[in-house]
Amino acid sequence: MEDIIKIENLVFKYRTDDGNEEETAVDDVSLTIKRGSFTAIIGRNGSGKSTLAKNINALLLPSGGAVYVNGYNTADESKLWEIRQTAGMVFQNPDNQLVSSIVEDDVAFGPENLGLEPGEIRKRVDESLYAVNMYEERKKAPHLLSGGQKQRIAIAGVVAMRPECIIFDEPTAMLDPHGRQEVMEIIEKLNREGITIILITHFMDEAARADRVIIMDRGKVMMDGTPAEVFSRQDEVRAMNLDVPFVVELAGRLRKRGIPIPESIINEEEMVDYLCQYK
Repeated sequence: MEDIIKIENLVFKYRTDDGNEEETAVDDVSLTIKRGSFTAIIGRNGSGKSTLAKNINALLLPSGGAVYVNGYNTADESKLWEIRQTAGMVFQNPDNQLVSSIVEDDVAFGPENLGLEPGEIRKRVDESLYAVNMYEERKKAPHLLSGGQKQRIAIAGVVAMRPECIIFDEPTAMLDPHGRQEVMEIIEKLNREGITIILITHFMDEAARADRVIIMDRGKVMMDGTPAEVFSRQDEVRAMNLDVPFVVELAGRLRKRGIPIPESIINEEEMVDYLCQYK
Protein backbone atom coordinates (compact mmCIF):
# COMPACT_ATOMS: atom_id res chain seq x y z
CA MET A 1 0.00 0.00 0.00
CA GLU A 2 1.19 3.51 -0.77
CA ASP A 3 1.42 6.30 1.79
CA ILE A 4 -1.47 8.77 1.96
CA ILE A 5 0.11 10.77 4.81
CA LYS A 6 3.81 11.51 5.16
CA ILE A 7 5.17 13.47 8.13
CA GLU A 8 8.80 14.51 8.11
CA ASN A 9 10.51 15.83 11.26
CA LEU A 10 7.37 17.73 12.27
CA VAL A 11 7.75 20.36 14.97
CA PHE A 12 4.86 22.48 16.22
CA LYS A 13 5.15 25.19 18.85
CA TYR A 14 2.42 27.18 20.61
CA ARG A 15 2.92 30.64 21.99
CA THR A 16 2.53 30.79 25.78
CA ASP A 17 -0.23 32.98 27.24
CA ASP A 18 2.16 35.88 27.74
CA GLY A 19 3.35 35.51 24.14
CA ASN A 20 7.00 35.69 25.10
CA GLU A 21 7.93 32.01 24.83
CA GLU A 22 7.09 29.04 22.64
CA GLU A 23 5.95 25.68 23.98
CA THR A 24 6.76 22.62 21.85
CA ALA A 25 3.66 20.43 21.41
CA VAL A 26 5.02 18.16 18.66
CA ASP A 27 8.74 17.48 18.73
CA ASP A 28 10.49 16.09 15.64
CA VAL A 29 7.87 13.49 14.66
CA SER A 30 8.27 11.46 11.47
CA LEU A 31 5.50 9.05 10.40
CA THR A 32 3.84 7.59 7.35
CA ILE A 33 0.23 6.43 7.16
CA LYS A 34 -0.69 3.79 4.59
CA ARG A 35 -3.72 4.27 2.37
CA GLY A 36 -6.67 2.24 3.66
CA SER A 37 -5.13 1.61 7.09
CA PHE A 38 -6.63 2.17 10.56
CA THR A 39 -4.24 3.91 12.93
CA ALA A 40 -4.99 4.84 16.55
CA ILE A 41 -2.96 7.53 18.30
CA ILE A 42 -3.07 7.59 22.07
CA GLY A 43 -1.37 9.50 24.84
CA ARG A 44 -2.15 11.38 28.02
CA ASN A 45 -3.49 14.96 27.93
CA GLY A 46 -0.86 17.30 26.53
CA SER A 47 1.03 14.54 24.72
CA GLY A 48 0.60 16.27 21.34
CA LYS A 49 -1.77 13.83 19.68
CA SER A 50 -4.53 16.35 18.83
CA THR A 51 -1.96 18.89 17.67
CA LEU A 52 -0.53 16.23 15.37
CA ALA A 53 -4.01 15.54 13.98
CA LYS A 54 -4.67 19.21 13.26
CA ASN A 55 -1.35 19.46 11.39
CA ILE A 56 -2.45 16.58 9.16
CA ASN A 57 -5.68 18.42 8.31
CA ALA A 58 -3.79 21.74 7.85
CA LEU A 59 -5.77 23.40 10.63
CA LEU A 60 -2.31 24.04 12.03
CA LEU A 61 0.87 24.53 10.01
CA PRO A 62 4.30 23.21 11.02
CA SER A 63 6.78 25.32 12.96
CA GLY A 64 9.38 23.00 11.45
CA GLY A 65 9.48 19.97 9.18
CA ALA A 66 6.68 19.14 6.76
CA VAL A 67 3.39 17.26 6.40
CA TYR A 68 2.29 15.82 3.05
CA VAL A 69 -1.29 14.72 2.35
CA ASN A 70 -1.67 12.79 -0.90
CA GLY A 71 1.61 14.36 -1.94
CA TYR A 72 0.49 17.93 -1.18
CA ASN A 73 2.54 19.95 1.30
CA THR A 74 0.14 21.37 3.93
CA ALA A 75 2.18 24.59 3.95
CA ASP A 76 1.19 25.21 0.31
CA GLU A 77 -1.87 27.47 0.63
CA SER A 78 -2.78 26.91 -3.02
CA LYS A 79 -3.39 23.20 -2.23
CA LEU A 80 -5.46 23.70 0.93
CA TRP A 81 -8.73 22.75 -0.83
CA GLU A 82 -7.24 19.48 -2.11
CA ILE A 83 -5.78 18.69 1.32
CA ARG A 84 -9.06 19.27 3.15
CA GLN A 85 -10.95 17.21 0.57
CA THR A 86 -8.50 14.35 1.03
CA ALA A 87 -8.38 14.42 4.83
CA GLY A 88 -11.66 15.21 6.58
CA MET A 89 -11.88 15.70 10.33
CA VAL A 90 -14.43 14.81 13.00
CA PHE A 91 -14.09 16.51 16.38
CA GLN A 92 -14.88 15.62 19.97
CA ASN A 93 -18.03 17.75 20.28
CA PRO A 94 -20.49 17.16 17.41
CA ASP A 95 -22.37 20.37 18.24
CA ASN A 96 -19.33 22.28 16.98
CA GLN A 97 -19.76 20.72 13.53
CA LEU A 98 -23.53 20.88 13.07
CA VAL A 99 -24.58 24.01 11.18
CA SER A 100 -28.22 23.48 10.16
CA SER A 101 -31.60 22.96 11.83
CA ILE A 102 -32.40 19.88 9.71
CA VAL A 103 -30.24 16.74 9.60
CA GLU A 104 -30.15 16.30 5.81
CA ASP A 105 -29.44 20.01 5.26
CA ASP A 106 -26.49 19.72 7.62
CA VAL A 107 -25.05 16.78 5.69
CA ALA A 108 -25.60 18.68 2.42
CA PHE A 109 -23.60 21.71 3.62
CA GLY A 110 -20.19 20.39 2.55
CA PRO A 111 -21.20 19.12 -0.92
CA GLU A 112 -23.04 22.40 -1.57
CA ASN A 113 -19.83 24.28 -0.86
CA LEU A 114 -18.08 22.08 -3.41
CA GLY A 115 -20.48 23.51 -6.01
CA LEU A 116 -21.92 20.11 -6.92
CA GLU A 117 -25.09 19.64 -8.95
CA PRO A 118 -28.31 19.23 -6.88
CA GLY A 119 -28.73 15.63 -8.04
CA GLU A 120 -25.19 14.71 -6.93
CA ILE A 121 -25.72 16.46 -3.58
CA ARG A 122 -28.94 14.50 -3.00
CA LYS A 123 -27.14 11.26 -3.85
CA ARG A 124 -24.24 11.99 -1.51
CA VAL A 125 -26.51 13.03 1.37
CA ASP A 126 -28.61 9.86 1.11
CA GLU A 127 -25.58 7.57 0.77
CA SER A 128 -23.82 9.22 3.72
CA LEU A 129 -26.88 8.99 5.97
CA TYR A 130 -27.32 5.33 5.06
CA ALA A 131 -23.63 4.76 5.81
CA VAL A 132 -24.08 5.95 9.40
CA ASN A 133 -27.54 4.40 9.85
CA MET A 134 -29.27 7.79 10.16
CA TYR A 135 -31.34 7.98 6.98
CA GLU A 136 -34.62 7.58 8.89
CA GLU A 137 -33.75 10.66 10.97
CA ARG A 138 -32.99 12.88 7.97
CA LYS A 139 -35.93 15.28 8.52
CA LYS A 140 -35.30 15.76 12.25
CA ALA A 141 -33.66 18.68 14.01
CA PRO A 142 -30.15 17.76 15.27
CA HIS A 143 -30.85 19.16 18.76
CA LEU A 144 -33.49 16.44 19.24
CA LEU A 145 -30.94 13.66 18.72
CA SER A 146 -28.79 11.83 21.25
CA GLY A 147 -25.07 12.55 21.55
CA GLY A 148 -24.22 9.40 19.61
CA GLN A 149 -26.69 10.26 16.86
CA LYS A 150 -25.30 13.79 16.58
CA GLN A 151 -21.81 12.40 16.20
CA ARG A 152 -23.02 10.08 13.45
CA ILE A 153 -24.51 13.10 11.64
CA ALA A 154 -21.18 14.92 11.97
CA ILE A 155 -19.48 11.85 10.47
CA ALA A 156 -22.04 11.76 7.64
CA GLY A 157 -21.25 15.40 6.87
CA VAL A 158 -17.58 14.51 6.43
CA VAL A 159 -18.32 11.31 4.48
CA ALA A 160 -20.48 13.31 2.04
CA MET A 161 -17.33 15.18 1.02
CA ARG A 162 -15.89 11.83 -0.13
CA PRO A 163 -12.53 12.12 1.67
CA GLU A 164 -9.94 9.37 1.27
CA CYS A 165 -8.91 9.79 4.91
CA ILE A 166 -10.89 10.75 8.01
CA ILE A 167 -9.20 11.97 11.19
CA PHE A 168 -11.29 11.42 14.31
CA ASP A 169 -10.16 13.61 17.23
CA GLU A 170 -11.55 11.86 20.34
CA PRO A 171 -15.00 11.43 18.73
CA THR A 172 -16.42 9.33 21.59
CA ALA A 173 -15.10 11.35 24.54
CA MET A 174 -18.49 12.95 25.25
CA LEU A 175 -20.62 9.86 24.62
CA ASP A 176 -22.09 7.16 26.84
CA PRO A 177 -21.00 3.52 26.30
CA HIS A 178 -23.83 2.84 23.83
CA GLY A 179 -23.00 5.94 21.80
CA ARG A 180 -19.31 5.04 21.86
CA GLN A 181 -20.04 1.58 20.49
CA GLU A 182 -22.25 3.00 17.73
CA VAL A 183 -19.56 5.42 16.58
CA MET A 184 -16.80 2.81 16.69
CA GLU A 185 -18.89 0.46 14.55
CA ILE A 186 -19.32 3.24 11.97
CA ILE A 187 -15.57 3.96 12.01
CA GLU A 188 -14.75 0.29 11.41
CA LYS A 189 -17.35 0.09 8.63
CA LEU A 190 -15.84 3.12 6.86
CA ASN A 191 -12.39 1.56 7.11
CA ARG A 192 -13.65 -1.72 5.62
CA GLU A 193 -14.99 0.35 2.71
CA GLY A 194 -11.47 1.64 2.03
CA ILE A 195 -11.30 4.94 3.91
CA THR A 196 -8.05 5.58 5.77
CA ILE A 197 -8.80 6.12 9.47
CA ILE A 198 -6.73 8.05 12.00
CA LEU A 199 -8.33 7.81 15.44
CA ILE A 200 -7.19 10.00 18.32
CA THR A 201 -8.54 8.44 21.52
CA HIS A 202 -7.91 7.98 25.21
CA PHE A 203 -9.94 4.76 25.34
CA MET A 204 -7.57 1.80 25.15
CA ASP A 205 -10.26 -0.62 24.01
CA GLU A 206 -10.90 1.62 20.99
CA ALA A 207 -7.20 1.73 20.15
CA ALA A 208 -7.07 -2.06 20.33
CA ARG A 209 -9.51 -2.22 17.39
CA ALA A 210 -7.04 -0.48 15.05
CA ASP A 211 -4.39 -2.06 12.80
CA ARG A 212 -1.68 0.11 14.34
CA VAL A 213 -1.23 1.95 17.63
CA ILE A 214 1.02 4.97 18.13
CA ILE A 215 1.69 6.26 21.64
CA MET A 216 2.76 9.87 22.03
CA ASP A 217 4.24 11.46 25.12
CA ARG A 218 5.60 14.99 25.51
CA GLY A 219 5.31 15.60 21.79
CA LYS A 220 7.27 12.53 20.71
CA VAL A 221 6.36 9.10 19.36
CA MET A 222 7.24 6.63 22.10
CA MET A 223 5.75 3.41 20.68
CA ASP A 224 4.53 2.35 17.26
CA GLY A 225 3.29 -1.10 16.31
CA THR A 226 0.31 -3.43 16.16
CA PRO A 227 -2.04 -3.33 19.17
CA ALA A 228 -0.63 -6.67 20.34
CA GLU A 229 2.95 -5.42 20.09
CA VAL A 230 2.25 -2.17 21.90
CA PHE A 231 -0.04 -3.40 24.67
CA SER A 232 2.13 -6.41 25.45
CA ARG A 233 4.60 -3.86 26.89
CA GLN A 234 2.25 -3.19 29.78
CA ASP A 235 4.79 -1.77 32.22
CA GLU A 236 6.09 0.73 29.67
CA VAL A 237 2.55 1.78 28.73
CA ARG A 238 1.62 2.32 32.38
CA ALA A 239 4.82 4.27 32.97
CA MET A 240 3.38 6.87 30.58
CA ASN A 241 0.25 7.12 32.78
CA LEU A 242 -1.86 5.09 30.36
CA ASP A 243 -4.01 2.04 30.93
CA VAL A 244 -4.07 -1.10 28.84
CA PRO A 245 -7.25 -2.66 27.43
CA PHE A 246 -9.20 -4.70 29.99
CA VAL A 247 -8.64 -7.92 28.04
CA VAL A 248 -4.86 -7.37 28.09
CA GLU A 249 -4.93 -6.88 31.86
CA LEU A 250 -7.14 -9.95 32.31
CA ALA A 251 -4.81 -12.01 30.12
CA GLY A 252 -1.87 -11.00 32.31
CA ARG A 253 -3.69 -12.14 35.44
CA LEU A 254 -4.67 -15.45 33.85
CA ARG A 255 -1.06 -16.11 32.80
CA LYS A 256 -0.01 -15.71 36.43
CA ARG A 257 -2.51 -18.47 37.25
CA GLY A 258 -0.94 -20.77 34.70
CA ILE A 259 -3.26 -20.28 31.74
CA PRO A 260 -1.07 -19.67 28.65
CA ILE A 261 -3.00 -16.82 27.04
CA PRO A 262 -1.25 -15.84 23.78
CA GLU A 263 0.16 -12.30 23.69
CA SER A 264 -1.77 -11.70 20.46
CA ILE A 265 -5.14 -11.76 22.26
CA ILE A 266 -6.26 -8.20 22.95
CA ASN A 267 -10.05 -8.15 22.46
CA GLU A 268 -13.02 -9.83 24.09
CA GLU A 269 -14.00 -11.99 21.12
CA GLU A 270 -10.53 -13.51 20.85
CA MET A 271 -10.40 -14.08 24.60
CA VAL A 272 -13.78 -15.81 24.67
CA ASP A 273 -12.87 -18.02 21.69
CA TYR A 274 -9.57 -19.04 23.28
CA LEU A 275 -11.03 -19.79 26.71
CA CYS A 276 -13.85 -21.85 25.17
CA GLN A 277 -11.26 -24.02 23.40
CA TYR A 278 -8.79 -24.14 26.32
CA LYS A 279 -8.67 -27.40 28.24
